[in-house]
Amino acid sequence: MVFRSKIKYVLNALAAALVVIAVVWISVLRLSVRFNFSFINDFSIRIWKGFALTVALSLGGFALSLFIGIFAALAQNGKILFIRFISLIYVNFIRGTPLIMQIYLFYYIIGTAWGVENRFISGILILSIFEGAYIAEIIRGGISGLEATQLEAAKAVGFSKRQTLSLIIIPQMIARTLPPLVGQFSSIIKDSSLLSMIAVIELTQTMREISAMNFRLFESYLFLGVLYLCLTLPLALVGKMLERHFSYEN
Repeated sequence: MVFRSKIKYVLNALAAALVVIAVVWISVLRLSVRFNFSFINDFSIRIWKGFALTVALSLGGFALSLFIGIFAALAQNGKILFIRFISLIYVNFIRGTPLIMQIYLFYYIIGTAWGVENRFISGILILSIFEGAYIAEIIRGGISGLEATQLEAAKAVGFSKRQTLSLIIIPQMIARTLPPLVGQFSSIIKDSSLLSMIAVIELTQTMREISAMNFRLFESYLFLGVLYLCLTLPLALVGKMLERHFSYEN
């Protein structure tokens, strides 16, 4: 039965992939597009630099957004009412407005007012502020998911606060938040493409400039999608593995 179910799974996956490929192929034929990817070799150095900058922006944005998210989540659960309201305003404003608006707001208004001119640093700050609000909700959800009975049991058996934190709270927080945090990192990689709006020469802006030079619009953006998939698909697989590993049902 297990072997049959695996065969059925593989066959259905192949059928779905063939349908998607067929739809794309028919669309290409209807447009009479002839793909030519020879430009990739000509612009390989520029493409690699854009790819590397996207990775650097994503890693820097994720590290800082994780710090912001943890602080914002703790602030929402804190006892100081003023700080709680500041955190609530931040989270609701960021989550309720599009990133493209925030890019223009933080770069051209706030960034200009405070003298932040470096586009790379501005990009990391913008990404981290935006993603930090979503990470704050992930962390806050993990905190609220902790059962009070477990903390009471730890206190009853004589655990110190340090032991309770290291043996109960942190392991459960890792199990609850690590898989969605991996997914959020994937979102940061994709969201970094919007930094091309302020002329950060990351991957999307690089491919946009190349397509303007060689007029290979379809090929440039198709290859762009492949490069992003090279970054996001492994993260999706890691996220699935972590979900299975930390699943309480298992």
